[in-house]
Amino acid sequence: METIEFGDYIVFVDESGDHNLEIVNPEYPVFVLAFCVFHKDDYINIVCPRIQGFKLAWFGHDTCVLHEREIRKDQPPFDFLKSRAKKEAFLNQLTAIISDTPMTIIPAVIHKDRLKKRYSDPDNPYHLALLFCMERLSKFLLARGQHDRTAHVIFEQRGGKAGGGEEDRTLELEFRRIMDGKHYLARQGFSDMDIEIVPKASNSIGLQLADLVARPIGIHCMRPDQPNRSFEIIKRKFMGSEFYPLSGMKVFP
Repeated sequence: METIEFGDYIVFVDESGDHNLEIVNPEYPVFVLAFCVFHKDDYINIVCPRIQGFKLAWFGHDTCVLHEREIRKDQPPFDFLKSRAKKEAFLNQLTAIISDTPMTIIPAVIHKDRLKKRYSDPDNPYHLALLFCMERLSKFLLARGQHDRTAHVIFEQRGGKAGGGEEDRTLELEFRRIMDGKHYLARQGFSDMDIEIVPKASNSIGLQLADLVARPIGIHCMRPDQPNRSFEIIKRKFMGSEFYPLSGMKVFP
């Protein structure tokens, strides 16, 4: 029986914004997809213990899920962050963990308003961002001799149903279309990747980190001159040469 050889890397994905082109929110007219790539040894031995330790220190347990929106808005279980002193301490510790976390971030940003203006029949922003990130991930894996070893790309369920909804089925279909070279922009020869879509209740540390990095990227692309401490840390982890090279973040159009 032939066995699958799994690769040394695992990838977690989250988004910021929505992919709706019918109504573009003028307050946040971008869609961001962020691939967070971890070497499995780092993920097991460094990343997970640090986040679990952080949760145990602040909550007394590790069952809570770190969500950027709830943290930003001081919503339960983060309502204790309404205290300025506690929020500053919490964010400083979390920021330090992200800064020290060994990971590579592959982001794609779609300006939905520009996309609508430039193309008479624009493609789905999620599908475009997925293609751009998968192309760069394939290059990342190839450069590390991983092209023929399966790397799992983990997404959180979006459909809202126990077995996954229509959005999840569409995502998996598009992922496999890109892998098969059937997207009209896709190039042949992707590294070996497979998709997993997991329930929100999985409490995946990798997915939580992907959630934390996506929005600061979008905010920077909308307002690049605005101070953005989170982005200053995140950009140092972009794929490519130092401090956010052309190959590190795809902005389209």
